[in-house]
Amino acid sequence: MSHTPQSPARHLRRLLELLAAGAPADELGTVAAEARRNGATAEDLAEVEQATEAALRVHSTLRQHRRREAELTALFDTAGDLAALRDLDAVLRSIVRRARMLLGTDTAYLTLPDEEAGDTFMRVTDGSVSELFQNLRLQLGEGLGGLVAQTARPYATPDYRTDDRFLHTGSIDAGVLDEGLVAILGVPLLLGSGSGGQVIGALFAADRTPRTFAPDEVALLCSLADHAAIAIDTAKAMADARIALAELAEANAVIGEHSAAIQRAEESHDRLTDLVLRGGDVAEVADAVAGLLKGDVAVHDGSGRPLTAVGAHDGASPGSGEEAGGTPGGGEDGAGAAADLVAAAKSSRAAARAVFRDGRWVCAMLAGQELLGCLVLYGRPDLDGPDQRLFERSSVVTSLLLLLRRSVAETENRVRGDLITDLLTTPDRDPAGLVARGRRLGFDLDRPHILLAARTGGEARDRLADAAVQYLFGGGGVSAEHEEAVVLLLPCGGAGPGEAARLAAGQLGQLVGAPVTVAGAGPAAGPRAIADAHTEGVRCLRALRVLGRAGQGASVAELGFLGVLLGDHHDVDGFVTTALGPLLEYDAQRGTQLVRTLRAYFDCGGSLTRAKEDLHVHVNTVVQRLDRVQALLGPGWNTPEQALELQLALRLHLLSGA
Repeated sequence: MSHTPQSPARHLRRLLELLAAGAPADELGTVAAEARRNGATAEDLAEVEQATEAALRVHSTLRQHRRREAELTALFDTAGDLAALRDLDAVLRSIVRRARMLLGTDTAYLTLPDEEAGDTFMRVTDGSVSELFQNLRLQLGEGLGGLVAQTARPYATPDYRTDDRFLHTGSIDAGVLDEGLVAILGVPLLLGSGSGGQVIGALFAADRTPRTFAPDEVALLCSLADHAAIAIDTAKAMADARIALAELAEANAVIGEHSAAIQRAEESHDRLTDLVLRGGDVAEVADAVAGLLKGDVAVHDGSGRPLTAVGAHDGASPGSGEEAGGTPGGGEDGAGAAADLVAAAKSSRAAARAVFRDGRWVCAMLAGQELLGCLVLYGRPDLDGPDQRLFERSSVVTSLLLLLRRSVAETENRVRGDLITDLLTTPDRDPAGLVARGRRLGFDLDRPHILLAARTGGEARDRLADAAVQYLFGGGGVSAEHEEAVVLLLPCGGAGPGEAARLAAGQLGQLVGAPVTVAGAGPAAGPRAIADAHTEGVRCLRALRVLGRAGQGASVAELGFLGVLLGDHHDVDGFVTTALGPLLEYDAQRGTQLVRTLRAYFDCGGSLTRAKEDLHVHVNTVVQRLDRVQALLGPGWNTPEQALELQLALRLHLLSGA
């Protein structure tokens, strides 16, 4: 059956319709075959074939344009992701996914360097199914990725396993094999251009079958890699900016706090200085410091004695020291607590700052290197930098106040010392005039006083007078040098003359750095009584030296029978009670005869046999009674010195008719 030849125009129209419909290239090739079957002439067939070739060229051009359009769209979308960069991982995943889609590969992935580990790791993968491959780590120069990072150039391989241009390693080859990859294209992530560009990672596209990557595919992957580099750099810049902003905010806060601290310190310094200039006392300064630092404050002198306190800590009560005008020598919690404070103050002086000891802050108060005392703060274990500096500055102001007060006290003491010298030299010349002079100087001689006579030897003798002024500072007493000794007159407080002498001996010894012997006498009121107390104190001081008790303190009443001999009042009853008191009390309560037994024992020259005959008792009874005497008087009752005192007390007791 024959066909009627069709016009070439029909076939040309068919080509245009197929092009418009986006038909594949093999459908375009069927138009010429159809014209041949329909019996087209050779001339018409040639024209249709030429038109088909032109249509195929147009089809190829359109396909390239569509691909380019898709690539541009992907790049524009990626640029949009970069502009709205909020999550770096999301942007990188989008870039890797688009690389895989546009290049039509089985998988795509992106690697970044690990600066701490010194190698490279898989940051993002798309299309990967192998956990071994996803966890690969590459050293610089290893594998295709190492070559890309080392040279900063794109590399493609149609068959990774047989390509010997790069260094193969067992771990990398195992990962590639487990993923099944064959053809791989890798391009660097570059910051900057030219030879100065920095490689910050690599982008890869890979197939599981052999494949040759076209130049335009390499260029496309490079463009996506550039976007990825920009994303990473932008994210890093944003992170750095956030860190910088946070540091700036922190610095601004620190500057604000520092500025506030400086202003507070200036105001505090002005307030404390104003207190000093207005003649404020130590208590007012302590109260101001306590209010500024929101804690309890105490001020102690160089020997650890409390001068004043704001709050209720460590026995530094407001009624002690200078504010109460009490007798010097009171301690914080005793000698041990005072020694701890002195040790802490010395540590503060050595460190040139406040120190934290035993739950309290201690800051030395200095005049040069001389330790005037210490400022103590309670209730602020968290004392920070500005408040610590304020506390230390407060100690400087308090030191200035103490130094001024001490200078005034030294001047007053010199004037009062002249009065004491006249009082001790000629007490009967004008008693009323001496009392009047004392009152004009703020010193009431009619008030009961304890008198202390202090003496030391060697080079320390020249320092004793100044040490006495320091010891009396703030206590209301007065001192003067008289007849090779230093005399201290103290208002009566809770301590008797013996206790006051012992306290003074210890603290004066610390101040002069040598043993100081102190004798106590009194209480005495009025010029004549004070002069008599001085005479008794000098005799006691001489007795302490003869007895080998240098560096100690005592009163006449504490020297046993020597006190009876040396004392002005010859307190016989007091001596007997001191020596025999426990025995007398025991006999009175139980009707025993310990005192009579002891007298018989001494009268018989220490013979138990003669004593039992004199007492008309069994010798065991004498032994038992003497054992009781030892229990009451102590194991040294029969030593020569104590035996002498006991025999004298027994004789006086017998003579008294008791």
